[in-house]
Amino acid sequence: MNCVRPAHWTWLLAGILWLTTGVNADQNDERLDPLFDELQTSPGVNVSSVIEQQIWVLWSRGPTEEASRQLRRGVRAMQQGELETALSLLDTLIEDEPEFAEAWNKRATLHFIRGDINQSLADIEQTLTLEPRHFGALAGLGSIFARLRQPEAAIRAYEQVLNIYPQSTNSQRNLERLQEEVEGRIL
Repeated sequence: MNCVRPAHWTWLLAGILWLTTGVNADQNDERLDPLFDELQTSPGVNVSSVIEQQIWVLWSRGPTEEASRQLRRGVRAMQQGELETALSLLDTLIEDEPEFAEAWNKRATLHFIRGDINQSLADIEQTLTLEPRHFGALAGLGSIFARLRQPEAAIRAYEQVLNIYPQSTNSQRNLERLQEEVEGRIL
C-alpha cells in the first residue's frame, strides 16, 4: 500500500492550508496553472493524487460563496438520490453563474446518472469550453463513449485525460482495456 511519507505531511498540510485561504475560486483561479504544471511532472501517483484533490477543491469553489453553497447542496442531493432536487439546484446555479465550469460538470454527471446521455454530453461540452483541462469531464466523456460502444472516441477522451494528468490510474486502466478491445476486433 502506498502512503504519504511523514516528510510529505508538512507539504500536504501546507497545500491544504493554502487552498483554504480565500473564499472564491472556480476554474479561473490563478493557483490552478501551477497545479496543472505540477500534475504534468508529478513523480508518482501519491503526489499527483494530492495535486488532483487540490485542483478539485478549487474547481468546486464557485465565483461567489453562494454559488459554492448551491453546488454543495446540489451534490448532496445527488448523493442522497434526490435527483430532481439536485437538477433544480444545479439548473438554478447554472442560470445564476453560467461561467462556473464545475456546475456544468456536476450537472453532466447528474444527467448521466439519470440516463440522459445527450444532455450529459452537452454539459460536458460546456464544461470543457470553460475549462479545457477538466480531466473529470474528459473522463466522463470517455465513459459515455464506452457505454455507447464507441471505443475509438473513448480512447481519444482518455488520451486527452492522460495528456493533462499522466498519473490518472483510472484513465490508464480504461485506455488499456479499450485498446485491447479494439485490437481484439481488428485481429
